[in-house]
Order: sequence, then structure tokens, then C-alpha cells
Amino acid sequence: MNCYEELKARGLIAQVTDEEEVRNLVNAGKATFYIGFDPTADSLHVGHFMALCLMKRLQMGGNRPIALVGGGTGMIGDPSGRSDMRKMMDVETIDRNCERFKVQMSRFIEFGEGKARMVNNADWLRNLNFMEFMRDIGPCFSVNEMLRARCYVNRLEKGLSFLEFSYMLMQSYDFYMLYKNYGCQMQFGGDDQWSNMLGGTELIRKKLNKDAYAMTITLLLKHDGTKMGKTAGGAVWLDPDKTSPYDFYQYWRNVDDADVLKFLRMMTFLPLEQIDEMDKWEGAKLNEAKEILAYELTKQVHGEEEAEKAKEGAKSLFAGGGASENIPAFELEDADFTDGSIDLLSLLVKTGLCKSRSDARRNVQQGGVSVDGVQQKDIGASFAAADFSGDGKLLKRGKKNFIKVTRK
Repeated sequence: MNCYEELKARGLIAQVTDEEEVRNLVNAGKATFYIGFDPTADSLHVGHFMALCLMKRLQMGGNRPIALVGGGTGMIGDPSGRSDMRKMMDVETIDRNCERFKVQMSRFIEFGEGKARMVNNADWLRNLNFMEFMRDIGPCFSVNEMLRARCYVNRLEKGLSFLEFSYMLMQSYDFYMLYKNYGCQMQFGGDDQWSNMLGGTELIRKKLNKDAYAMTITLLLKHDGTKMGKTAGGAVWLDPDKTSPYDFYQYWRNVDDADVLKFLRMMTFLPLEQIDEMDKWEGAKLNEAKEILAYELTKQVHGEEEAEKAKEGAKSLFAGGGASENIPAFELEDADFTDGSIDLLSLLVKTGLCKSRSDARRNVQQGGVSVDGVQQKDIGASFAAADFSGDGKLLKRGKKNFIKVTRK
């Protein structure tokens, strides 16, 4: 199966412009393409992970990825999929996050001469002359068309700042600059980016000659990665200090039944024939498919050793109900105790099993919390500091979220 046909078979392509040109370039290994990553945090998350897997797959087919970090666009913030304005970050934070991204991306795609390239749009966006930019780029965009764009429609009722409204021009300008300076013919992105990507496509077609028309190609990831990776404790990060390899494994082990085969196709490098066989699995066999998914993705992000530890930790816990050295641990400090004890709700929040005290209270009231296998029904329950000495206590929320709590 050729590269482009495999992308389609794995469910990665939903919409595409100039499909014949795309297919020919990708299958010949001659495509130079980019995916953008705005540095809104100091770590990539699992939504980015899907994009990185796609970049790796295309690079294996001989194509050349450009990882575009948004040192410029990150100063505005993409309004797509947002119900409110993003918190504005200072330049130092943005630059630090960009550097962190580069280190993490290097685990998935190969950078170097003739290979993948990392580019920062701060290079052309931060020093733009406003009047020159508006005279040059502004006439290429219709406000009427922009207001109909999906990325803005959801915000118009609640209010959309002009700062955010300008994001489409910035992202479109990125593709224009990458096309001119690096020969980039393609852009990939999640379904929330379609309007922005079409803006870049049209900008190139309007600004450059007719020969550029057929070479300006926009593709769309079938699944919106920005909606992935949300748990009760927040986002699922690729940085092991923010999301442990065990928690990362457990996230994928606990995905909905309906998503298992989809994620196996989209994000693992297992042969499609092997995954198609799993389509027939039910019951306990479906759980085995989840374990395969969790192991494969944990191995890609954290390495085989950490994947094995996470797998064994999960097995020992579910087999015997006891603790394991591979289960996430949390150490309480003296400052965490008040008069020598800590209440259950605070414990759930401090360990990250619940987002807030109200979330913790709801989980306790619904019977979803246990300590050392004993269900906790009292929201006012508390534990003495001495209770966490030695092996500590095994705290559980829901069916599959565990953490071993000890005292420093």
C-alpha cells in the first residue's frame, strides 16, 4: 500500500484540496509539509502526539516535515474551539516553551540536513510592520468570508477580540512564508483548523503565480487532537514529570471501546492487517486490544522500559488489588497536614485524582473513592500523618485511577 493510501486506510484524511496532486507528491516522497504547534504550555500533549505520529509516518515515506512552533502566533492565541480568550503569555515563557517542544519532537521525527526542519514563526511575525502587512496581506481577505469561518462562529455571540480575529491572517501568512522560503507545498491540521488552512491556501494562490495553484495543498486530520487527552486531573502530557508513564499508559488503557481500533490505526505503527483482525474481538479480547494500544503508545513516548513498567504495574494492581513499585506514588509533606491529619477531599485534590474539592466531594458521594480497598462514604473523613508511614495507603478514584500515597 502506498503512503497516501495508507493514510486514508488509517482514517487520517477527512478533507483535502487537490487530492491527485497530494497523492502523487506523498507517494513519491517529494512532499514538504508543515504542522503548527503553538507553545501554550511547556510540554506537548496527546493531541500533539497524533500530529507527531503523522509526521513520522510521512517522513518514513521519504517526505520532509516542517515543525512550525508558534513563537509569533503564540503571542495571540488561536481562538478555534475556545469559548473565551486565551491568557496572554510573556515572550520569555513562549520562547522557553518553544525550546521544550523541540526537545520532545526530536523523539518522534528526525531533524537534520535534508530531513525534518524546525521553524519558528517568530522569525517573520514579531517584527512585522503593521501598515506594510495590512496593505500587502489585508486585501486578500474578505471580512464577510472570515465571519462565516467555523473557528469564529462559536465566539461571535460571546465576543471575539480583534486580536484573536487577526489569528487567521497570521496563520495564513505562515503558510505563505513557508511556501516562499522553504518550498513547503502542504499543511496538515485538525478539523478545527480547516478555515485557517484554507486561508493560507488562498493567500498563496492570490499572491503568487498560477503555477503555485496546483502545488498549494491543504489536508485535514480526521480527528481533532485538541479535544483529546482530557482527564479528571487535567491534560495528558508527553512530559513524564507532568504525566507519569503509568498515568499515560492508563489513559490509553481506559479509552472508550468505540475508540480503541480507531486509535490503533491512527497512532500506532502496527500493520493494518493485524489491527483489522482485532476488529472481531469482543469482551476480554477488547481489553487486550486496549492493553496493546496503551503499551504501543507508551513505548513510543517514554521508551520500551517505561512501557514495560507501566504494563506490569497495571497487571499487578488489577490482578491482586495491591500496590506495586510501578504504580504512581505521591509523597505528602509536613505542610500538607493540619494538626497532624489530612482530610479525604484535600488528599484527592493534592494527589491529582480530582480537579477540585467539589469534584472530590462528588466522587466520594457517588461511591467512587476507596482507600486500601475500603469504600469511603464520608466526605468529612480524615487520616493521621502516621497512616502514611511505611507502605502508605493506596488511594483509588473510579475503577482504574490509583495512586500510592506515602509521607516524606
